[in-house]
Amino acid sequence: MLNPAFPQSNKVYVIVPTLNAARDWRSFVSALLSCGIRPGHVFIVDSESTDGTAELARAAGFEVLSIRRADFNHGGTRQIAAEKLDHAEILVYLTQDAVMANSEALHLLLAAFDDPLVGAAYGRQLPRAGAEAIEIHARNFNYPQTSEVRSLASRDRIGIKAAFLSNSFAAYRRSTLLKVGGFPRDALFGEDTITAAKILLEGHKIAYVAEACVYHSHGYTWAQEFRRYFDIGVLHSRERWLIDAFGKATGEGKRFVVSQLKYLRDTDSWQIPSALARAGIKLLGYRLGQMEARLTPNAKRRLSMHPEFWSNNPEKHAR
Repeated sequence: MLNPAFPQSNKVYVIVPTLNAARDWRSFVSALLSCGIRPGHVFIVDSESTDGTAELARAAGFEVLSIRRADFNHGGTRQIAAEKLDHAEILVYLTQDAVMANSEALHLLLAAFDDPLVGAAYGRQLPRAGAEAIEIHARNFNYPQTSEVRSLASRDRIGIKAAFLSNSFAAYRRSTLLKVGGFPRDALFGEDTITAAKILLEGHKIAYVAEACVYHSHGYTWAQEFRRYFDIGVLHSRERWLIDAFGKATGEGKRFVVSQLKYLRDTDSWQIPSALARAGIKLLGYRLGQMEARLTPNAKRRLSMHPEFWSNNPEKHAR
């Protein structure tokens, strides 16, 4: 059952890291405020935007924290916000390109916390307007229509997928987040997966709320697919405990490719060669990421989707 007053509570805050978000600002803000969140409960962490993003956010009544672009870190930046908002009970994290699908999206997500064991919840991501078939399938596959609540026992069925969660549209019980040490401060990628795994290991639950939707997807090029999966490989190489604790997503890659080919056969068969090429590119990127310890910092910088990670403190990231 929905609790319409919950987002109005002084205990709920929305946190959005931004970088040059002005282009889509109007649609993002309009959709967010339609959910009933107070402007003063939106916390923007801006990384030296040059298009007036910070000024737009202040004009909307949002609190803005400005940081140096060089200091941005997927986990560390989000953790700064979590620590600063010490009076909050629920922290909702969005990315600047995730647009609420309707005015009930936030209410529906927050309702998951009626279960006291739920430590985090995330919503469904729908393909953006104009998305092509490959992009649409990826969203439909990773964000199905059926909600579920996962516990540590879920790893026996789906392996590391039990810890899947996306900070593009996710909420955390702040006390649980801090209990597990918060977001990692120096992670290249996957700060949400790392944190979700720790939440499950502490005996809490992760809720996937399929009814809570945002529009959010990306039409990656082949090069971007490679770089993204290189970073996933680095994540699994550096955070080996994830595989040790949860196991691999057994057969998940094969299941995705088979599902994708069936979908393209029925919707856009011309994209099948591209899909097959992308599957090989992803695998190559992932394998290279797993062996990142053998690569030079300069090579990692060239292969990664986040080259700035390797540019900051190169000695620390040399491995």
